[in-house]
Amino acid sequence: MSQLFNSMDPSPLENKDLNDDVEEFIVSSSEEYRPDQTLTLRIYLEDWPGEDPADIVRNSIHNYFAYRANLNHLAFRRLMRRGRSSLLIGLFFLAACLVTSKLLLGDIRGTWAGILRESLTIAGWVAMWRPMEIYLYDWWPLRRKSRLYEKLSEIPVQIIAKTKR
Repeated sequence: MSQLFNSMDPSPLENKDLNDDVEEFIVSSSEEYRPDQTLTLRIYLEDWPGEDPADIVRNSIHNYFAYRANLNHLAFRRLMRRGRSSLLIGLFFLAACLVTSKLLLGDIRGTWAGILRESLTIAGWVAMWRPMEIYLYDWWPLRRKSRLYEKLSEIPVQIIAKTKR
């Protein structure tokens, strides 16, 4: 049973962190199944302690994944806050580039004017790259991981005595 938990964590058993390998195994195994599929975590113990560990282990696992879900939710909120900041900065920079292009170049024709006009337009749109990346791609892996942690925070846990053959 000591292999389940991080030995460096001085917290009481119900609030201990899981061993990194154990967490990775549980999470990666859970990701192999559809999100709507019911899962059960079975833990086989070779050495059964004096007292029944089922409730403590179950609570520890549930507490740990609820904590991880909360951390993931905080990371999602920080990402959205960074997305809003990046979006405002990007929009202001894009507007500044377009206004600068119009004020400096107006209706001037010519190769260099065209290159400068296009360069300012491209620079303005490049400034929008980060907010677009956040709002189109970066958020959904965090949400998927959060849903998985929430599911694992309620997963049925069975403690089974391993029989020797």
